[in-house]
Amino acid sequence: MSPTLRIAFRFLTAKKRAMLMSLSCIVLGVGLFVVTQATTSGFEEFFIKTILGTNGAIRVEDKFQETIRSMEAGGGGSGSTFKVQLKEGRKYIEGIEEPNLVVDALHQFKNVAGVSQVLTGSAILRSSFKSDSVKIYGIVLEDHLMVSELGHQIVQGQIDEFRKAPAGALIGKVIAERLQLGVGDSFILESSGQARRYRVSAVYETGVSDIDKERVYLHLPEARSQLKKATGASFIQVNLYDKDRANEDAAQMEEVLRHGVRSWQVREKSWLAAFRALRISSAITVSVFSLIAGLAMFNTLAMIVMEKTKEIAILRSMGYTREDISGIFIWQATIVLAIGTVIGCALGALITFTVSRIPLPITGIFKTDNFVVQWSIWHYVAATLTAVLMVMVASLIPARRAARLEPGDIIRGTAQ
Repeated sequence: MSPTLRIAFRFLTAKKRAMLMSLSCIVLGVGLFVVTQATTSGFEEFFIKTILGTNGAIRVEDKFQETIRSMEAGGGGSGSTFKVQLKEGRKYIEGIEEPNLVVDALHQFKNVAGVSQVLTGSAILRSSFKSDSVKIYGIVLEDHLMVSELGHQIVQGQIDEFRKAPAGALIGKVIAERLQLGVGDSFILESSGQARRYRVSAVYETGVSDIDKERVYLHLPEARSQLKKATGASFIQVNLYDKDRANEDAAQMEEVLRHGVRSWQVREKSWLAAFRALRISSAITVSVFSLIAGLAMFNTLAMIVMEKTKEIAILRSMGYTREDISGIFIWQATIVLAIGTVIGCALGALITFTVSRIPLPITGIFKTDNFVVQWSIWHYVAATLTAVLMVMVASLIPARRAARLEPGDIIRGTAQ
């Protein structure tokens, strides 16, 4: 052990209570930082997983035509013109006229894991008890299972029953409860001036209330017949191997396909911004503990400097440099900080594990039965760096003041 480190330990034990206060604030600051980031990030990741499992990573929608404007080059009636495409003036054509061609083109993109064309339309669902407005989603089941978690969202019945029944339907749990429908029950769908009877093959639950209360999945041929749309598709849902590349892939697809393409980041921009704001605000709030730890460390070291002036004078007379004296006080802060961050990270991990076991039924934008947490090493790194920044910055001022003390001034009593 170096002499400066040994002296730092001696000085440290002179102010046990003050150092324990700083230590406790560091532990709480680091621990709570880890917990808040784990929970807020966990709910955000679970929301993203739910959205990707229902609406896919990318959605290809309406075809568009660029507005072309001719402009005269050079002016002065030269007669030479050029054309400029105006993105703001696009003309959109509802739906996708040639979905099979678009599907084939999408499969050429390396990051595409699955493609499903979907036909939608409004309808009235009538059961024996009451009726309600719903939205028909015509799908090719095997394709749609590649771009969604529909197969894992079945809560009543079996997906195979839907696969084998041409007149079968998948309905959301909210619809089933509101209209008192169960697996095997029949109902009538009215749309486009016609009414047809279908049977509930299975009931699904995504946890997203807006989806579970309106979507009725039919086989694509049956949906075409029900909605009287022999060709085309409303949109194409796309799944990606790397979901984080959705924005880049969407831009390339839009340029190639000449259709509107929206990534999941764009579709859920408002929710993602809300989660991000919550994560930042919680980090700022719990960082107050680290700030208090820094202020406590500043106060403690300043008091030690005032009380140990004679010892500092002796050390300077023995040949200790200003850097050595400053190092003694920096070592004190480092020791407390190291112990605090280690205990704080352990406390954060323990509380995070405990919180993840707490029952918390939630439905709305997603469904979960308990707190959702995300385990990430970066939460611990961020918590440690926050504590290091605040504590070490606060420690520099008293450390530099101690280094500026001169032995002669201390002996004469004129040290500042």
